[in-house]
Parts: sequence; C-alpha cells; structure tokens
Amino acid sequence: MKKIFKWLIGIAITLIVLTSAAFLIAKQIEYQPSKEASNASENSTFVDDTYKFQGDNSKPVIIFYPGALVEPRSYSIWASILAKNGYTVYIAKFPLNLAVVDANAAKRVQSNHSYIIGGHSLGGTMAARYAAKNKKELRGVFFLASYPEKKGNLKNIKEPVLSITASNDGVLNKTNYKKAKKLLPKSTDYVEINGGNHAGFGSYGKQKGDNKADISNDDQQRVIADILLHWLNGQVN
Repeated sequence: MKKIFKWLIGIAITLIVLTSAAFLIAKQIEYQPSKEASNASENSTFVDDTYKFQGDNSKPVIIFYPGALVEPRSYSIWASILAKNGYTVYIAKFPLNLAVVDANAAKRVQSNHSYIIGGHSLGGTMAARYAAKNKKELRGVFFLASYPEKKGNLKNIKEPVLSITASNDGVLNKTNYKKAKKLLPKSTDYVEINGGNHAGFGSYGKQKGDNKADISNDDQQRVIADILLHWLNGQVN
C-alpha cells in the first residue's frame, strides 16, 4: 500500500513539474501584442476570459480564436474597428494561448445569442470545430490564414463563410489549405491580401517561418477590417 502511495505521489509530482515546464516554455515563446495593439486593447473589457469590444447589441456577436501562442490582445486593432462599426467582438483567451486546449471556449459568451465565429491559423481550425457542433445560432464563419479539418467540416452549412489569406504568408500550409476547401461550402468567399503575411493578421511582430510583408502592419490591419466589414454587412446581415 505504501509503495502504491509513493508511486502515485511520484506521478503527481512529475505531472506538476512537466506542466510547469510547459507553461514556462510557452510563456517564453508566445507572441506579445505590439504597442499599437496594446493601445487598441484599452477599448476592451475582460469578460469571461475574453477581451470584449462592445458594439451594437442588436447585431450578432463575433467570437474570435487567436493563433497558436499569440496573446489575444494582438488582434485588438481590427477588432476595435469592427466594434466602432457596430459589431461586438469577443477575443478568447486560452490556457498557454493554445485554442486546441479548449475548442468550446465560445460557450462562455455565445449562450443563446446569434453569433459569427472566426480564428487565425490554429484558432480558425478550432473555431470551425465549434461552429460544426453549434449550428443553431450560427450566422457565419471566417478564417484568417486558416482552414478546417474533418472535425470542423462545414461543407453543408447554409451560413456564409469567408476565407482570407495573404500572398506573402510563409506559415500557412498551402497544400492542406487547398485540400480543406472540400470541407467548406461552394459559396465560400476567398480573398487574398496582396503583400500581407501570416503575422499581419494580428499585430505582434515577426513570426518564425513567416515571410516579410510588402505592406505595413497598419495597412494589413485596415484591409482585414475592410474585408470583414464588407462581408459582414453584405453577407451576414
């Protein structure tokens, strides 16, 4: 009995050490918001582990899943622009800044409200999983340099879908992106930002493996906001 107890204690200590190590490693390599993004985040409030940018309550809410290891406030620039144009935006915060840890995070704020969900990179893949399982109040899905996998199959949904990519993206797996189109409706809108890159979908500086953008981050943020607003006003409402 004592041996078993010691064995269990040993396992518990090992798990704690490994978890702590993973947390410290993730903190060291995560991407932090730029000064501009941090300033824009001041327009938000922290509600239910999300950064909320208040818009018009009569419109569907927008729920956004950040890319892997990207601090959520990094998306505050285009989110604040959407809020100023009437769309309440919730940017979810995840443990270790990894959406794969909790694909159902949208439930914190979605409740019975009609919603639009999107995400960047890995965040978009997890957002698609949520949308596929929670279609009742779904009003639209958008991907920023991202694509769904089988658990997020959206092929048969009637709601509008938008996929935004960037010409200088060095992180997005183009082969998998093309294959994943079969998991999206034929009516999906595809838009490419000329000169933009992967990290430019947020505002957090350079990202490992990415290509250099030919446009400024300020320009890419404005283009993202313009594309999303055009889609939201024309397809979702």
